[in-house]
Amino acid sequence: MERERDVIVVGAGPAGATTATILTQQGYDVLLLDRKAFPRDKTCGDAVPAGAIGILYRLGLQEKVETAVSRGELYPLTGMRLVSPSGHTMQAEFHKGESGTDSYVAPRLYFDALIQQHAVESGAEFQQAQVTGPVVEDGRVIGVRAKANGNSKTWQAKVVVGADGVTSSITRALRPKTAQHIDKHRAVALRAYIDDIEIYPGEVEFYLYNEILPGYAWVFPTGEHSANIGLGMRLDHFRGRKQSLEEMLRQFLAMPVIKKRLKEGGKLRNMATWQLNFGSQKQLQHVYEGAILVGDAAGFINPLTGGGIHNSLVSAQLAAKTIHNALAQRDTSRKSMLGYEQECHDALWDNMKRSFNIQRTLLRFPSLVDWLVKWSGENSSLAKTFLTKL
Repeated sequence: MERERDVIVVGAGPAGATTATILTQQGYDVLLLDRKAFPRDKTCGDAVPAGAIGILYRLGLQEKVETAVSRGELYPLTGMRLVSPSGHTMQAEFHKGESGTDSYVAPRLYFDALIQQHAVESGAEFQQAQVTGPVVEDGRVIGVRAKANGNSKTWQAKVVVGADGVTSSITRALRPKTAQHIDKHRAVALRAYIDDIEIYPGEVEFYLYNEILPGYAWVFPTGEHSANIGLGMRLDHFRGRKQSLEEMLRQFLAMPVIKKRLKEGGKLRNMATWQLNFGSQKQLQHVYEGAILVGDAAGFINPLTGGGIHNSLVSAQLAAKTIHNALAQRDTSRKSMLGYEQECHDALWDNMKRSFNIQRTLLRFPSLVDWLVKWSGENSSLAKTFLTKL
C-alpha cells in the first residue's frame, strides 16, 4: 500500500484529466489512472463545441489547443448542415465561445492527450493501470484496486473520482443494477474514418432519415478530403432491428447524396462501436461515501446529439469544487458532497430534458422532421441543441 493520496481520479479522458488538473492546480496530491498510455484513440464522433474549448482555455490550455490546430490535428468549424428525410437542409453558423473560441472536430487521439498532458504538467501523477473497482470499507470508498505491470495493486485516497467512461468499473460497483441506465436512455453508435470524401469546408453534417430515426448519421470533417463518419441509434430501437451498425453505415454511404461525394468508393478505417448513457434518466446517484462520478461514468451524454465532452468538462469543474470544499472541511461523506448532484442538475438538466423530448417525440415522425428542418431557423431548440451540444 502506497501513501494515501488526497484524490485518485480513475480515467484520464476529458472529465478525469480536467478534474485532476483543477485539483492539482489547487495544491492537492492527485493520482490520475488510466488503463492505456497516452496518446490513445477513443471511439467518438470527435466534435467539440466552443463552450468546452473555453473551459480548457481558462485552465491554461490555449497555447496547446492553438498548437494542435496549427499542426492540423484539430479541424476548425464554422457551421453545420442538418438534413431531413426528404432532403431539406438547415444551415446554421457556429457562434464564437468565450475568449473567441471556435468549435472543432478533434480526434480523441490528439484531444485527450492535450488535456492529460496538461494535468501531468500541472502536477498530477499519472500511472497506467487497469482499475478493477473501488476499495470499500464500512460502506465508504477508501481507494481503488488495480492491475499494473502484471501485478495487483491497491491505492488509498480521501476521495475517488470515477471518470472511466460508460463501462466504468467504479460506477458498476457503486450503483446497484436496479439503479443504472435503462435502454431508452442509452444509445449505440459506430464510428469510422474516411479519407476520400468531398466535404463541406468547416461544416459538420447531420442526417435524419427514415431508417435511422430517432437517431442520425454524421459526417464530421477532419481535413480536406477526410472525415469522421458514423451513425447512432437509441438502444431500445436498435434492438428491434435486424441489421448491424456496419450494415447501416454501408447503406448510408450508398445514399446518392453521400455516394456521389466518394472519390474512391468510400474507404473506411478504424471502424469501432460504443455505447452511450444519456443524462436524461432521472434520480441517478453520482455521489457516494468518499466517491464522485463525472462525465460519461455518471451518464452526462446529451440524448439528442450524443455529445458528452462539454457536459463532461462542466461536471469536472463542479466535482473539483465539491471535492475542494470537502477536503477543506475534512469531510468527504456523501452528505458533505451531495450538493454536487444538485449543481449538476441545475447546470445540465434543462437541456437534457429538452433534448430527450425532441428525440423521443418529434424525431419519431419523418414528416415532422421534414417540417422542422424546412421551417425552423437556427434559433430553434433543435438547431441550438445541435450547435451547442455536439
